[in-house]
Amino acid sequence: MGENLKEKVAVVAGSGQGIGRSIAVAMAQEGAAVVTNNRRPGSTGFAIMNDELVARLRDEDREALLKEAAEATGDAETTAKTIRDLGGRAVPFFGDVGDFETARGLIQTAVDTFGRIDILVNVVGTFAFSPIWEMSEETWDRVHGVKPKAHFNCIHHALPFMMEQRSGRIINCTSGAFKWGGMRQANYSAANAGVIGLTHAVAQEVATYGVTCNAFAPGARTRAGFELDAYEKAMPEDKGPWSHGSMKLPIADSPPPDDVAPFICYLATDDAAHINGCVFFVIGSAVMLYDEMEFTGDLVKPDGRWTVDELKERVPGDLVKDFRSSTMQMLDRMKGE
Repeated sequence: MGENLKEKVAVVAGSGQGIGRSIAVAMAQEGAAVVTNNRRPGSTGFAIMNDELVARLRDEDREALLKEAAEATGDAETTAKTIRDLGGRAVPFFGDVGDFETARGLIQTAVDTFGRIDILVNVVGTFAFSPIWEMSEETWDRVHGVKPKAHFNCIHHALPFMMEQRSGRIINCTSGAFKWGGMRQANYSAANAGVIGLTHAVAQEVATYGVTCNAFAPGARTRAGFELDAYEKAMPEDKGPWSHGSMKLPIADSPPPDDVAPFICYLATDDAAHINGCVFFVIGSAVMLYDEMEFTGDLVKPDGRWTVDELKERVPGDLVKDFRSSTMQMLDRMKGE
């Protein structure tokens, strides 16, 4: 057991399995008392797959999926029990924090049980795939009702306590999809971009209270990861999650979620008080800091409004001459395949 988070109280929203579970256990091992959370007791079932998709899989692929799913079971109580068995302090809280009042109950549980809240880690998230022109309102809302809404809910209820004690750490889980987008997942990409905007705004608003807010995009082999593998195999080639081969992520070779936890624990320490409003990518033993979006070119007309004909002449050679957006780069790769 370490002492880097000794006498701290942490809430980890979405810690029944996977990355959230790893973070909760790691924080307890660093001395924090932890409130664990997921929607309901027992396994919450598939995150992406369903019975119809499972039935489409080849026998060997179906067996592999069901085996991994059986090994990935867990909930807030099993995570809390793991912490207690290791000599730490933890209590579970069941409930969907996408609901405003449920999120209030999660934060209040930390205060009522342990007397305060020092750390809030928002890990909850979900997927739903569809081309944007076919996407239903329900499919859009199902993803956005978790990210960034659940993150907002928990932050809203935690901040008054943190501001009063003039200290706190808020750490939001996002996805690299905020930057690279994704075919058939405009909802997920927009939701994770929303987490970035929320993180930057909160970081600025509460900095004078000794509270920091940062975000991380993890890369790890979790339930969502192995289900995404199965989803790709269950769908026709032109309906899968990847637009083309070069965009496919090596999910099968991703490191375990425990590798993500140490850096998140570091962000929660007093030593990280100077880190605020930052976004990191964390995979295995690698940690990368995303650069801020800055102006990379400019075009100014000093004597009045541009005409379209003038812009047709000046934009290609001056404003975007050396710039290739991630979308442009993707299209370049598609042409080369």
